[in-house]
Order: sequence, then C-alpha cells, then structure tokens
Amino acid sequence: MLNYYGRLSSEVYDLDKPVGHSFGDIEFYADRLKSCKGPILEPATGTGRALIPLLEKGFHIDGFDSSTDMLRICHDNCKRRGFNPDLFEAKMESFSLESKYEAIIVPTGTILLLYKRADSIKALQNFHQHLSDGGRIIVDILLQSDISKGIVTTRTWECPNGDIITLENKIVEVDYINQYTISHGRYEKWRDGALIQTELERFPLRWYGVEEFRSLLENIGFKDIEISSDYKPGRYPTSPEDIITFEAVAAK
Repeated sequence: MLNYYGRLSSEVYDLDKPVGHSFGDIEFYADRLKSCKGPILEPATGTGRALIPLLEKGFHIDGFDSSTDMLRICHDNCKRRGFNPDLFEAKMESFSLESKYEAIIVPTGTILLLYKRADSIKALQNFHQHLSDGGRIIVDILLQSDISKGIVTTRTWECPNGDIITLENKIVEVDYINQYTISHGRYEKWRDGALIQTELERFPLRWYGVEEFRSLLENIGFKDIEISSDYKPGRYPTSPEDIITFEAVAAK
C-alpha cells in the first residue's frame, strides 16, 4: 500500500499551508462558532493549520488524524505555541468517543478524502452520533472541475535548512460512476544536488453534487441545513471553483 500523508507529504503540507494559512475558512469558522461555549472537534486536523488559530481565539477544540506524521507535526506546532489540546490518531468513519461535542468542523474538503461513498456516509453518521443535542456540523466540499486522466503537475518547495522538495502529481484513475479520482504523487527531497528521500503517495478524492450532499445530511438526520460558498454566508454556489460549506444541526 502506498503512503498516505507520510513523512514527506506531511512536511510539504506544513511548508505549503503553515499554521494560520487561511483560504478564508479560519475567519469564517471562527465567526460561525462564536456562540459556541462547549467543546469542538476537528477530524483530520492535519498539522494544526486551522486548529491552532481557533485555540488562539479561545475555543476549546480537540483534533484527530489518521496520519501519524501529520499528528507529530501538529503536536510540535501546538507545543511551540504553548497549547496542549487533546490530539489522537483515529479515522473519521470509525472513531468512537464517550465525549459529545457542541460542534464538529471539517474545513477545505477533507471529508472528500474518504473516496468510497459508504465510508463518507459512515463518517457523517459518526459525526452526528458525537454531537450533543442541537450540536452543529460545519463541513466544506469541493467540486472537481478538471479531472482528465493523465494530467501531470509539478511543484517545488525550499525547506528552512536549504533542502529542496519536489512533487510530481499525476491523475491515474477517474471513476465517473462512483465519483472519485485517484492521483499518484511522487515526492523527492534533494540536498546539495543529491536525492536523499523519496515517497510515493496514493491520493484519492471524491466529489459530491451540492444538492446530493444536502440530501445526504438530511437522510442522516441533520436539519436546518445552510449552504454557503467561498465563505460568504448563505450565498449559494455559482461556480464549480467555489468552496462550498454546509452547516447543519444534529437532530436527536
């Protein structure tokens, strides 16, 4: 099995999207959560990009991730800033806690990493079960507008110590019936012109239609569903490039 958010991939994520890097989501989420006094959970918290700014704003927020390497970086990022949130390794579709949360947040399309429909439904059902009565879910999805098989992209990052990391990403599978793509990302780390580390990542990504996802939430038991786009509250999406946010209340 290919690595999934392994050591190099996690290092690149922290370089490319450091703590506090916002797509507009951190400000949006902080505003939507301002009335929240109870505990909040961020599944797939990654390196703490959004979690730490929310901690800095005074929210009580826990996080988990399925990647050991992501969590290691998140722990380090929190420690450097004087925070010690409850961070643990788990999967969105199978985590089980005694705690109930006032809100569960999943920014920037992370739910779509569960590319099998059944797994994403299990995750949403799991979120519903872990919300207190009247608790809210806030979750982003992305549409895939350019999904031709064989497309290759390349990027480069410079590490603080001068090492260079390159990434070549290629879409290797497009399943239009089951609505997902699979890409292979080849990471390479270079030092003084010599290759010192390499990693191959299998990266699946699902897509949902806007009304399809609304129906999914309704069928699971969420109510009072509000749709926003590009972090503008209540604005229904008009472009396939929009980031689409769903807010809903857990009906018990």
